[in-house]
Amino acid sequence: MKPRIGGAFVFSKACVLLEKLKQMMKTLQQWLDEYAVSHQNPTNKLVHWFCVPTIFFTVVGLFYSIPVGTPGTITEGLIAKIMVALVTIYYFTLSKSLSIGMFLFSLLCLSLCYTIQTVFGLNLAYTSLIIFVLAWIGQFWGHNVEGKKPSFLKDLQFLMIGPAWVMTFIYNKLGIKL
Repeated sequence: MKPRIGGAFVFSKACVLLEKLKQMMKTLQQWLDEYAVSHQNPTNKLVHWFCVPTIFFTVVGLFYSIPVGTPGTITEGLIAKIMVALVTIYYFTLSKSLSIGMFLFSLLCLSLCYTIQTVFGLNLAYTSLIIFVLAWIGQFWGHNVEGKKPSFLKDLQFLMIGPAWVMTFIYNKLGIKL
């Protein structure tokens, strides 16, 4: 007779696995501390204040430009909306309060995409791509001034930490806990 594996057994094993994964993950503070190492120079910090949110916006814009759905309906920009949902989940795993701020900024980005494409009638893909390239030139110039390589060259997850790093400064100014 084959032994039965009950739901409680599977659930307990899943909980143990999730706990082990959580222990392996860095905390938000660990990510921010490591990111801050290559962002000490005031000029580089200022460049990041402008370029990081701009790059985040342009990535949303590039995803928004993927032609899925019907223009003028809820499905317009569907890929970008799915991406925003996934990014929000990622930030939620790091900090519930941070995920709210990042979600609100993402909604602003989606609104700007809609405005650029629909209200102004500009080609969002080209606009996003041009701004993306210019913002990255700014980023690399900032790191040249700093004299340190960008963090994402060490770990691609730092591409997600950059926007969180900027948002934490806003949270600190507003007295919002992470």
